[in-house]
Amino acid sequence: MPLGLGRRKKASPLVENEEAEPIRAGLNVPGMDGLDGGVVGLGESATSEGLPPPPSSMRPRLIFHTQLAHGSPTGRIEGFSNVRELYAKIGEAFGIPPSEVMFCTLNTHKVDMDKLLGGQIGLEDFIFAHIKGQRKEIEVFKGEDALGLTITDNGAGYAFIKRIREGSVIHQIQVINVGDMIESINGHRLIGCRHYEVAKMLKELPKGKEFTIKLVEPLKAFDMIGQRSGGSRSASGVQLGTGRGTLRLRSKGPATVEELPSAFEEKAIEKVDDLLESYMGIRDSELAATMVELGKDKKNPDEFAEALDETLGDFAFPDEFVFDVWGAIGDAKKLQAR
Repeated sequence: MPLGLGRRKKASPLVENEEAEPIRAGLNVPGMDGLDGGVVGLGESATSEGLPPPPSSMRPRLIFHTQLAHGSPTGRIEGFSNVRELYAKIGEAFGIPPSEVMFCTLNTHKVDMDKLLGGQIGLEDFIFAHIKGQRKEIEVFKGEDALGLTITDNGAGYAFIKRIREGSVIHQIQVINVGDMIESINGHRLIGCRHYEVAKMLKELPKGKEFTIKLVEPLKAFDMIGQRSGGSRSASGVQLGTGRGTLRLRSKGPATVEELPSAFEEKAIEKVDDLLESYMGIRDSELAATMVELGKDKKNPDEFAEALDETLGDFAFPDEFVFDVWGAIGDAKKLQAR
C-alpha cells in the first residue's frame, strides 16, 4: 500500500545536527484547577451531568514549588496553563520580568538538557528557572557544512542550544555552551523565532566564511561556573518526578493530569525516539510521545500520516520515516498483547 497518498508536501526537513525539537506550549486553557484523582481535564467539572461546576475557589489547585537556578528562596506558583503563563507566574514570584526567564529544568538547578521542562510536569516536580546572564558575541568560521548544533526553543520566543556534537565546529569554541540563547546571527535578531527557523538559518550560512553570533548564557551559581554540558544521549523513558501523575501540556486541546505512561507507551516512545535520532539526528522524547499518541488509535499508516501532517506538519517527515514509526508503534502493541 502506498503511504500518504495526497499528502501535502513541504520543504525538505532540516536534518543532521542543525534541527531540533520545540518545547510544546500554546495551550488555551482557562484554568488548572479540577484535579480530583485519575485522569482529569483541567477546567472540567467533576460534578454529575446537569449540575453547574463548583466555583474556582472551592476546587483543589495544582501548586508547584520553584527556585531560580542560580539560587533564590523557594516560591510557589499555580494557575498557569502554558509556558508563557508559567514564565509570567515565575516573574511574579521573584519580582523579575517574565522575559528574563530563558527555560526551566525539573528537579535540578544545573543546565541539564535531559531535565528540560517540556510537555509534561510531574505533580511533584520541582521547577528551576534559568534566567539571562552574560551576553557574548563570537566570530565563528564555518569550516564544515554542519556546525554540530541541536537547537530547541522555550515556547515563548527564545531559541537556545540543546546539544553540541563532540568534535564539531562549535565544540572547538569553548565559550559557546549548551543552554546559551541565540540572540542574533550576523545582526539578524532572532527573538521570537522558532527552533526550526534558527536551525535553517545556521544550516544556510555559507561554508568557508565567518559569521557573527550573539548569545546570552544562563546566569550561573558559583558551583556551575566552568562546567560544560556534553551532548550525551538522553536517557530512555519520559517519566518525570516521583508523583503519581503528570501535568501534560499539549499544543492542541486542553492540558490534562494523567497517570504515568503505560508500558506500551514507554516502549513505543523509546523506539520512536531511536528512529528520530536515526533519521533526523535529534532525540526528543516529548516529540516521540506526541507521535505515539497520534498513532496509537489509527487504523492504517495513511491515517497516521494525515494526523502527523495536521499536528506536526512543520517537520515534513518523509514517507519512509512515517512508515517506520507506524511499524514501531505496531511492534509495541504486539509486545503488550503477549
